[in-house]
Amino acid sequence: MPFLVLLIILSLTFYVFYKIKFVRSRLPMEKKYLSGKSGIALGLFVGLFGINQLFLHPSTITYIIGGIFILLGFFSVWAGIKSLRYFKPFAIKELEEINK
Repeated sequence: MPFLVLLIILSLTFYVFYKIKFVRSRLPMEKKYLSGKSGIALGLFVGLFGINQLFLHPSTITYIIGGIFILLGFFSVWAGIKSLRYFKPFAIKELEEINK
């Protein structure tokens, strides 16, 4: 499925992009906010990789491992969203204090 491969590559690209921004940032709350974004991108990568494996190699072991990848990806996306919601106000406040 070329569409899934495109989404997998795109999510991996976003993961690398946010990790580079994380390393270059000096503000602690912004780092935690970017860590949440990269967690979402990594979760999408793992989950989409698991879905792609279900289509490529239909066997019992693939279904088990693909299901594990999908669950891990889902929980990583969920944790990243919770992290974004929690740290967003702190990151905004931190940037506003820096700009003053």
